[in-house]
Amino acid sequence: MTVIIGFEGSANKIGIGIIRDGEVLSNPRRTYITPPGQGFMPSDTARHHRAVILTVLKEALEEAGLKPADIDGVAYTKGPGMGAPLVTVALVARTVAQLWGKPLLGVNHCVGHIEMGRLITKANNPTVLYVSGGNTQVIAYSERRYRIFGETIDIAVGNCLDRFARVIKVKSKISNDPSPGYNIEQMAKKGTQYVELPYTVKGMDVSFSGILSYIEEAAHKMLSSDQCTAEDLCFSLQETVFSMLVEITERAMAHCGSQEVLIVGGVGCNLRLQEMMGVMCKERGAKLFATDERFCIDNGAMIAQAGWEMFRSGQVTKLEDSWITQRYRTDEVEVTWRD
Repeated sequence: MTVIIGFEGSANKIGIGIIRDGEVLSNPRRTYITPPGQGFMPSDTARHHRAVILTVLKEALEEAGLKPADIDGVAYTKGPGMGAPLVTVALVARTVAQLWGKPLLGVNHCVGHIEMGRLITKANNPTVLYVSGGNTQVIAYSERRYRIFGETIDIAVGNCLDRFARVIKVKSKISNDPSPGYNIEQMAKKGTQYVELPYTVKGMDVSFSGILSYIEEAAHKMLSSDQCTAEDLCFSLQETVFSMLVEITERAMAHCGSQEVLIVGGVGCNLRLQEMMGVMCKERGAKLFATDERFCIDNGAMIAQAGWEMFRSGQVTKLEDSWITQRYRTDEVEVTWRD
């Protein structure tokens, strides 16, 4: 049996997970939460990760009931992500691999999400919608690569929602706990009036920066003149951006002749997005696969799972190649473990 430990820390989550042949043995995680109205800076995030990473590592081993000798390989997020947090986590993973005498496995963060989604949902060969704070991509597998069919041409959908949460002035600013996107989702459930917003789909690609600029400007005017509520704006933003995502996913499905959709990434937890995608899938006679916040949101187990696949197919990372990179596209990875 192959046991892989995975280190994830590309953004504000630090997670360490252990996988044994498709079974999640442990997956503890910590989140760096900033005050309302603020984002997270790379240096502060890295400081947070440094402070807790050894505690999380100890938790992961204890929860799994394993000793370092039981581990076969050490996987870590090579990229993409924020530079300082990535370096912090890679440094610990490299040190642990050398102390324990185990091979290193540098994992693409996006591929980690896809492999975790495939493992948990048992989806066979889905069209993947990967949506998070840093990424928005529609992906399908072909000839040893995860091919990107469409993506955002500016900011990610999660970033659009998070930034809106920071500027909108309600009685008090929207909290970053557990995440701004989650709190927008809860507010959107109370929205009743749809406010028309720019809808920007360009072929297979989407753009969110214009919608964000428009709603930021309109929000202050509309809220101060009581034309709508903050809840209405959250509802309208969600409906618009999710409609765009459903449209490009459906187009990719038609192109690939696919009958499965898998939603991964932090925004994939959003039940409204899952509901809208479900309606489209039902109309096409297709199946929708999604996971909950344990595996949608950045976690160590997803890096361990991608590392497990790499390890089993004979792909390991030499120590001199165990650097990190903030830019690392999904289609740069040779998927040696799939036919």
